[in-house]
Amino acid sequence: MTSVSPAAERFPTLLSPLAIGPVTVRNRIVSTGHATRLADDQRAGPRLRAYHRARAAGGVGLIVTEASFITTEGSYSGAQLVNTDDSIIPSLTALADEVHAEGAALFGQLLHLGLEQSHRLDGTRVAAPGPSPVDSERYHTTGRAMSVDEIHDVTEAFAAAADRVRRAGLDGVEVAASHGYLLAQFLSPEINRRTDEYGGSFDRRLRFLVEVLQAVRTRIGHGLALGLRISGDEHTTDGLDGDLAVEVCRAVGALEADGRPLLDYVNVPIGSSRQIAGAVHIVSPMSTDLAISVPIAERISAEIDQPVLAVGRINHPALAEQVLASGAAQLVGMTRALIVDPEMPAKTAAGEVDEIRQCIACNQACIDRFHRGHGISCIQHPETGRETGLGIRRPTSAPKRVLVVGGGPAGMKAACVAAERGHTVTLVERDRSLGGQVRLAERLPRRSEFGGIIPNFEHELARAGVEVRLGVAADRSLIEVCEPDVVIVATGATVRPPMGELAEARVVDAWQVLRDEVEVGPNVLVADARCDWIGIGVAEHLAIERLGGRRRSVTLASTGHIAGETLPRYVRDLALGELHRLEVTQIPLVRLFGADADTVYLQHMASGLPVIVEQIDTVVVCQGHTAVDELAHELDGLVLGGRAVDVHVIGDARAPRTVEEATLEALEVASAI
Repeated sequence: MTSVSPAAERFPTLLSPLAIGPVTVRNRIVSTGHATRLADDQRAGPRLRAYHRARAAGGVGLIVTEASFITTEGSYSGAQLVNTDDSIIPSLTALADEVHAEGAALFGQLLHLGLEQSHRLDGTRVAAPGPSPVDSERYHTTGRAMSVDEIHDVTEAFAAAADRVRRAGLDGVEVAASHGYLLAQFLSPEINRRTDEYGGSFDRRLRFLVEVLQAVRTRIGHGLALGLRISGDEHTTDGLDGDLAVEVCRAVGALEADGRPLLDYVNVPIGSSRQIAGAVHIVSPMSTDLAISVPIAERISAEIDQPVLAVGRINHPALAEQVLASGAAQLVGMTRALIVDPEMPAKTAAGEVDEIRQCIACNQACIDRFHRGHGISCIQHPETGRETGLGIRRPTSAPKRVLVVGGGPAGMKAACVAAERGHTVTLVERDRSLGGQVRLAERLPRRSEFGGIIPNFEHELARAGVEVRLGVAADRSLIEVCEPDVVIVATGATVRPPMGELAEARVVDAWQVLRDEVEVGPNVLVADARCDWIGIGVAEHLAIERLGGRRRSVTLASTGHIAGETLPRYVRDLALGELHRLEVTQIPLVRLFGADADTVYLQHMASGLPVIVEQIDTVVVCQGHTAVDELAHELDGLVLGGRAVDVHVIGDARAPRTVEEATLEALEVASAI
């Protein structure tokens, strides 16, 4: 009698293989196509290959490459894949070989942006092609209508790119008609205003997509899988809604080629690049629902025979199994779950679910780094995107006694990495719990998941064998008693005192508000000098909180062009929408100058002129933080037992910034000692 592993019993569908046309994947977990900015000279170089190989080695069933552009239009960075000639084939072959060596399947995604692009590789504005001369609301570009000959040329470009994927040795091709890009634009009756054979009726608007899929299938044959990526709902005023997406999938799902299905699977995200309300769902932040595309994926799954891939904040194996067991989908995209923990599938199969580092959907170092022009990473796992260097955990040949002071993200990460390398590590934290400022951040509206960082690191600390001592305030005398070889100071930061002439005003700081240490009156101004989560979050918190059954009047005055200017754009845009709904007044480009009993005096940062806000009873200052670095200065030149103690200062204790910098510096220091 064959025994069944506990993991197989708990996740019977998730861990089971699935045939996707001619390709059988070992489990239902997919790393979906996502931009990384890790390509080198528009090819799959060492960084991108190492990134995908790490996830293949971690047990993922299927990897879909990031979109490769099938024409030079839309090529805006050297750190993206461009599939326009045979020079890409060797790098794709190398990528396929590395992914296959670890047991995963690899599909190549093909894309044309159409109207949704802003500039070319040289920085000049692009003449964006589309079905009709419709402008891009998000990129502020003027579109132009493609000629029929151009449509045929693009169809051939898709087919030629697919053939290169085949010759490179990949297992399948995914055609992207999602997120409001070119093929989706032709499907929309609002964007496609043509009157020729490619516009008008549903069948004519569908024609371009069908011709592309047929051309691709002709080139790759039935030896490779062919998939379609289409947004189940674009959440825009001019794109695909759920009904239209279902109609499209039903139509193309029924098509055949040589007596076999034309398509082998359908990938169903939601959202669109075309408008802000839709764009936030391209990489949905923590303030959105889990498994966000599952309802529309279920509708599509009921209409077609091919496997359906559901995506969108499916961040844990238990949730993934629930989606699959319900029949809503047959595959699950768990891309960010794999960014934060490449070994998530293997841990699941091994029954080590409690050891999984769970994604909190902060968007801070993944999509935000991409938007800022850098390779993606993760605030909890900065090894992501750095697999060729910091991603390699090298055991130490000279174990040392390491004392980490501070139990915030920087200290926890440093302690974990140092212990994993073989050092004896003790972490001391003056509070009775770990987490540092994370415990404040999780109190902000719709940010409770941010606190997930803490249990994730607590599991890692225990697994690495770190001794954790809580309620211990470290000073020089304690360190002399401990006699460490290395001290890592991660003592964080404290709130910066208010600046300006505020003697007669009622002034409180953001930390006091979040800790419920102060009372805030009915008319409040939030003075935000950092344009980060704190100002925008405190303003929302105060606007939500009611006093005597009525809502506060809240004004958010910020030094940025917009509030939340430094935030990941999808996080910021959702927050701005919520502030508008809550009727929070926003004043951009102003600094706090002073305040008296009922009036706040601001100064416009461009004109220098005063901006006066009256009838304010409370000022909440969000003016940044000050490093808690006294211990670092105390330890300067410390010698114990005739040897100098190696002292490192990381995170906010070095200079107040974000969790991303804190954990990266922790990784760098702990990897070097």
